[in-house]
Amino acid sequence: MNVTETIFALALASNCNPKQHFQRAIAQISELGDFKFSKIYLIPCRDGIGAEYWNAACLVRSHLTAFEVTAYLKQMEADSGRIRPSHNISLDVDLIAWGDDLTHMQFNPKKMPLALDVKIPMYDIWENELFEHQHDTPPVVQADGL
Repeated sequence: MNVTETIFALALASNCNPKQHFQRAIAQISELGDFKFSKIYLIPCRDGIGAEYWNAACLVRSHLTAFEVTAYLKQMEADSGRIRPSHNISLDVDLIAWGDDLTHMQFNPKKMPLALDVKIPMYDIWENELFEHQHDTPPVVQADGL
């Protein structure tokens, strides 16, 4: 491993053509480096307005900086047709944390406290006490080709 690589923890969501947007997002994230995705969960909209979301999490190793990854994610959202504000989200990808290894991660203060739709999928790939939750696990999306 290159010593300049950083691990980035990402949260993904879509409730507008989610299969299409997740396929493209996975392909784009794979260009950043080695990655691991969680299962995809079907989770109700936080404010009860809008369609249920596909939610997932990802860990990716990359030589990019946190600033560069954030810019890359915002471009992914724009390329998906993301419109703000809206309850129809083509793609939402957030940088949750980054660091040299999973025991030394810096959390994005703008994303704290973590929402349940981030905690559930993130716990699949990173068993950290911050992602533990007491709620029933929502259904997993069974999508061929993802």
